[in-house]
Amino acid sequence: MKKSSTTVCPCREGNGKQDYADCCKPYHDGAEPANAELLMRARYSAYARGLMHYVWATWHDSTRPPLSDLVNDASLKWQGLEVKRHQVIKDGEEQVEFVARVKRNGRADRLQELSRFVREDGRWFYIDGEFPE
Repeated sequence: MKKSSTTVCPCREGNGKQDYADCCKPYHDGAEPANAELLMRARYSAYARGLMHYVWATWHDSTRPPLSDLVNDASLKWQGLEVKRHQVIKDGEEQVEFVARVKRNGRADRLQELSRFVREDGRWFYIDGEFPE
């Protein structure tokens, strides 16, 4: 059956035209990403779609802020994501370096981060990140 309409996934996985329903939505609905890069993409898409509970739930409890601190900032317009590298550090620990492009009140900006992720009980969690220069 052909879909009547599609919504491009904010993470722009693959060719940049993948449908949200086939990309990050399954993770937002409870499926577990197979690796840290997929979790990072799902978290980016969650920020872009205002799904702050998903962002919070995938943040490791050792570094997780209160849910009330995670606010969907309507002045942000997420423009795209580029994964620069994804590497396994050791079993159950991975890093993802990415650049996220965003517009805030019409002004372009970018966030580059080297993020750390850990796998516990079969689930990936974001730990923290560094901001390379």
